[in-house]
Amino acid sequence: MKKYTGLDDITDLKELIAEAREIKKNPYAFEHLGKRKRLVMLFFNSSLRTRLSTEKAACNLGMDVTVMNFNSDAWKLEFEDGTVMNADTSEHIKEAAQVISQYGDVIAVRAFPTLTDKAKDESEYVISSFEKYASVPVVNMESATAHPLQALADAITITELSQQSKPKVVLSWAPHPKALPHAVANSFIGMMQKMDVDFTITHPKGYELSADVVKNSKVVYDQDEALKDADFVYVKNWSNYKEYGKVVATPETHSDWMITSEKLGTAQFMHCLPVRRNVIVADEVLDGDQSVVIEQANNRTFSAQVVLKRILENLAPQPPKGELKATSYEN
Repeated sequence: MKKYTGLDDITDLKELIAEAREIKKNPYAFEHLGKRKRLVMLFFNSSLRTRLSTEKAACNLGMDVTVMNFNSDAWKLEFEDGTVMNADTSEHIKEAAQVISQYGDVIAVRAFPTLTDKAKDESEYVISSFEKYASVPVVNMESATAHPLQALADAITITELSQQSKPKVVLSWAPHPKALPHAVANSFIGMMQKMDVDFTITHPKGYELSADVVKNSKVVYDQDEALKDADFVYVKNWSNYKEYGKVVATPETHSDWMITSEKLGTAQFMHCLPVRRNVIVADEVLDGDQSVVIEQANNRTFSAQVVLKRILENLAPQPPKGELKATSYEN
């Protein structure tokens, strides 16, 4: 694996999941791979699970880690070509990515969408600029349209917990007080399309996702019908795609889409976290035995670790460095 910016970088999903599960049994088995290697983690947005799990994964592999919060710790970057930089941007991505590449062996980036400019967000201008100008592998820790590390953790979780050879998995929209990105939903859909599952998407009319993402996946507008006989119910809010970034109705309008024990039935409840209690899901579900959100969060470490392991294995080995010899300057 040369990079991990999207699900297309996975060529052998079953083997990757199996490898992650083996790593989970012995997290320090490959700590020699990261010796004298550094992961540079760049955050343009806040994070909890992604930051801590990816940092832990790197440390499990013996890597050193540098973390930078761009919005508070660094110069504001310019991403447009040909721009006269006489406003609030101080450094161009062309220089920044090349410089950072000298300080780390792998760069991981987290940058959310604007939710105002669909074309700009779908161009993935932040993560794609790092891919273009960095000279080291790039890992996507959530971008404008994708969250591939989360999707891999979700796939690991379903594989571990499924009692069916072909489980029924439902992705259900849920209400939220503000507009949220499509990244988690997009990547979860893409991952389910790669797995042998009976997959259904359910949401109110007006919250359709990109047709390029949904493809031939089954979409049902009746939540109760969609949830019937489900084995896993993954719940996530996303904002309007057609009227990009808008909340087409207040959360109260669709409050009946909140997941309750009655709706969940015998299914296992999944969510990427953080989650708004009693808005997206009732306490009774989140605190109940059918909630697997903590297992999901734990698997974030091993999705990141298997990706970093493969990237490290792909890096060209560095020639051994000889010991420095003392030099005499006496005449």
